[in-house]
Amino acid sequence: MSETAVSPSSYQCGGCGARVEHAPGTAALHCPYCGHRQEIAGAGRQVREHAYAELARLPRKPAANVGAYTFVCPGCGARTDSDALAKRCQFCATPLVAEHAAGELIAPEAVLPFAVDRAGVRTALGGWCRSRWFAPNSLKKVSETETLQGTYLPHWTFDARTVSNYRGQRGDHYYVTETYTETVNGQQETRTRQVRRTRWRSAAGTVRRDFDDVLVPATTFLPAVQLDRLTPWPLAEAVAYHGDFLAGYHALRYDTEPEAGLATAKDRMSSVIERDCRRDIGGDEQRVSSVDTSYSEVTYKLLLLPVWIAAYLHAGRSYQVLVNARTGEVIGERPYSAAKITLAVLSIVALVAAVVVAYLVSR
Repeated sequence: MSETAVSPSSYQCGGCGARVEHAPGTAALHCPYCGHRQEIAGAGRQVREHAYAELARLPRKPAANVGAYTFVCPGCGARTDSDALAKRCQFCATPLVAEHAAGELIAPEAVLPFAVDRAGVRTALGGWCRSRWFAPNSLKKVSETETLQGTYLPHWTFDARTVSNYRGQRGDHYYVTETYTETVNGQQETRTRQVRRTRWRSAAGTVRRDFDDVLVPATTFLPAVQLDRLTPWPLAEAVAYHGDFLAGYHALRYDTEPEAGLATAKDRMSSVIERDCRRDIGGDEQRVSSVDTSYSEVTYKLLLLPVWIAAYLHAGRSYQVLVNARTGEVIGERPYSAAKITLAVLSIVALVAAVVVAYLVSR
């Protein structure tokens, strides 16, 4: 695959000449050395949704066929090949942000900028560590990890208007009196009880729902089930994409095509539509046998979401922790301390034994 030449912007501080990077929670670049700030130009542009029908006419390549970017560092002149959208120069730490080459990949339309800074994420990780039951003492090191990296992860969002025709059954509960016999004190007695039954009848109808920003991961770098656990995201706070928001962070480009993303989005919509059908059927129970959904006014956009990624080693195994860089939500893997679990079990056994002994002594 051919490489794509990229000339990143120069992120030089206007105050001292050092490097600047995006300051979490702002729309500005910040110099970590002299404190100089400069606003990100054009950060107020409106976020656009793109018609999905026009996607097929774009002169793009499949993501798997697009070569690595060649970054030329404006700080030291080093050349670095990478398939990331943004990173730091490995020699001088200057922020590098790719410019999108027309006709290759779909460009991001929006970005949800970092709001939680390094101090904030360490606080969140510390709270998460302290709340883990039976965790080994080494777990506290995750809040001090040197592998903490701020990363933008690509996601697709989809909007659609849907009309769904369904067929199913409505079940209504009713009660009948049932007679039965029971042996009481050696004698047979006849008794009655209320038994619930369900009366089923056919149901059919039409439900309509408009979907807004159905979110689908556009990267396989992390399992979708993990990324889904970072939700909800404040998507209404997303701003129009500008490369300066990526300065100082790592950013991945998408490897899941929008067509696959829409298929996943429709699966997510279908569960909501089925709940609508059941609500429309009414009754005490519902059976949905078929749903035929038509989609119109489908739009999409590529959105970058901010995540802090930390990794740490314990007993020879690597564990990963993710932090939502807008809400501070922490998810991740954790080890268990066999010693602490054993001690807890022994403590419970000892407590139970003490209670039994005290009971026997008091008799």
